[in-house]
Amino acid sequence: MPPFDVPEGDPFGPHNLPYGVFSPPGSSERTVGVRLGDHVLDAGAAAHALGSPYASLLARPTLNPLLAAGRTAWSDVRRALTAWVTVPAHRETVEPLFHPLSEVTLHLPFEVADYVDFYASENHARNVGRIFRPDAADSLTPNWKHLPIGYHGRSGTVVVSGTDVVRPSGQRKAPTDAAPVFGPSVRLDIEAEVGFVVGAPSELGRPVPLGDYRDHVFGLCLLNDWSARDVQAWEYVPLGPFLGKSFTTSVSAWITPLDALDAARVAPPERTHELLPYLDDADEEPGGYDLRITVAINGHVVSEPPFSTMYWTAAQQLAHMTVNGASLRTGDLYGSGTVSGPTERERGSLLELTWNGRDPLELPDGKRTFLEDGDVVTLSAWAPGPDGVRVGLGEVSGRVVPAP
Repeated sequence: MPPFDVPEGDPFGPHNLPYGVFSPPGSSERTVGVRLGDHVLDAGAAAHALGSPYASLLARPTLNPLLAAGRTAWSDVRRALTAWVTVPAHRETVEPLFHPLSEVTLHLPFEVADYVDFYASENHARNVGRIFRPDAADSLTPNWKHLPIGYHGRSGTVVVSGTDVVRPSGQRKAPTDAAPVFGPSVRLDIEAEVGFVVGAPSELGRPVPLGDYRDHVFGLCLLNDWSARDVQAWEYVPLGPFLGKSFTTSVSAWITPLDALDAARVAPPERTHELLPYLDDADEEPGGYDLRITVAINGHVVSEPPFSTMYWTAAQQLAHMTVNGASLRTGDLYGSGTVSGPTERERGSLLELTWNGRDPLELPDGKRTFLEDGDVVTLSAWAPGPDGVRVGLGEVSGRVVPAP
């Protein structure tokens, strides 16, 4: 089907237009692309052919120049792209610049500057507390309702969807072991998350307030924070996650601009504690997103986590991340933390789904407590869009391969 003739209701129709970076068939050159249905538009070539002043931002091998250009440029480019793929007068010029999605090579869409990961789902945090602190009076840590807990990750190991995930090796020590041992992780897990991509930077020493969120964050994508639970359990006291998390983080090849998700904005869950002023979003626009995530292992759906249940919003996370004066850089990526809902079917990690291995999942190809070599994990999602149409998010997938 020609790219202009996307079926009505296609989740990747002209109401969406996520950005990526691709190489055309038979070429190693990378350039910015925009997805429409099952095709990819060479955005730089289209901008040049139509005389756009933003051609220099789009004819690049990475999204970073566009990210750095700021909110006005993001809005202008989106309006132009929408016109290029919907106005009949542009069809003759633009249609030859599309490539079938199945024939292109997709790449990591932006150069990752810093990577931070949060812990923003109350359902996930309570499940983890019940698993590891079953005798505690409260399954949440004392600080959890007062600030978005996070840790600094490793940007160099963020990879695009489709990249194999090598089973990590490291130290581990079970409570019953006399001493730690070294070897491949035997409790390899996933975390279904949403990643937020920073465009415009900020000045060192100047916090970013809640109301400036959309001036700095360009868009979002699905993210899988692969986790070696046995390595993590032995190393994380007292400084938190390190080697158990830093080996691989997978992101989608497509970044959905925030402007495509206006119809999906929802209020976060009711706050049960008074927030300090820099985190108090009572007078801000609704900070949550109604994203419906699906987690599949080897093609079998195991969970459907709802992002609308996340206690801490992306704007609050950004405000907290910078409140000490830390600066933002173009290409910063921050993860929401595991998305988990209130029911068993809505848990976003195997740690929760199997209750730390106690209750194996029944899959068509056998039981699972944690991931086995050869397993393929795929996250997909959609959000409500304008006039009842769905906005599709690019999937993120990875196959586990044996440790070297």
